[in-house]
Amino acid sequence: MIAILSATFRLLLFVLLTLVFLLPYCGAMLFGIGYRQTGRLYWRLVARLVLKATIVVRGAPSTLRPLLMVSNHAGYVDIVILGSVIEGCFVAKAEVRSWPGIGFLARLARTVFVDRRPSSTGRESSVISTRLAEGEPLILFPEGTSSDGNRVLPFKSALFTVAQGEINGTPVSVQPLSITYTRSGGLPMGITARPFYAWYGDMDLVTHLWALMCLGAFQVEVDFLPVTALADHGDRKALARFCENTIRRSHSLAITGRCETEVNPTLSL
Repeated sequence: MIAILSATFRLLLFVLLTLVFLLPYCGAMLFGIGYRQTGRLYWRLVARLVLKATIVVRGAPSTLRPLLMVSNHAGYVDIVILGSVIEGCFVAKAEVRSWPGIGFLARLARTVFVDRRPSSTGRESSVISTRLAEGEPLILFPEGTSSDGNRVLPFKSALFTVAQGEINGTPVSVQPLSITYTRSGGLPMGITARPFYAWYGDMDLVTHLWALMCLGAFQVEVDFLPVTALADHGDRKALARFCENTIRRSHSLAITGRCETEVNPTLSL
């Protein structure tokens, strides 16, 4: 009964926060002032008050532009966590646009929706290039799907195509980062508990969201890794392999509590 009451309160709080931030965010978007900071504050409140997440950040987002950030992916909770620490836009598959609730928030947050069929790669890369030219960091999940949180899936190199060119004469910088769910209820999160926080496979969205609201507090670690570029690797496939291996190693170290990057107290929550 307590879990049900808590879940109901948290969902109502989520709706309330969304309504409270909707008008200020739209106003900031209209005038082009402060909308990134407003969006980040919204996600931080959702992460802390609704999800009960503690976010441990290691390293920092690069200030280089144009910037493409690439991350492993375990479901929609990643969006809240990364939105709390990065003032940027996400690249998401086209069907996210039509998801109830989440699709609305994604559109509001200026998400770049892409059709990941090979025949659409050129058009989607053009859309991404345009957004990068505006100076906005883009966050990409190159696995093309979500995992159970215990592993990093193989990266698809197609969307790394945008890193092959230049934006306004400047090569695209690429920053790998890992996101890892590490603790639940103050205890280390094992391989059996981690999938409860991930949304993957054919899970029903509403059912998973309700189950998540019934869970307690958890900790997630975000590790910003050194910036690289296509020129460091030769081609997009080699770049994709490098990012995949770098993120997989960071994710593995976080799971085992052996992270090598210093904690960033300014961004941690």
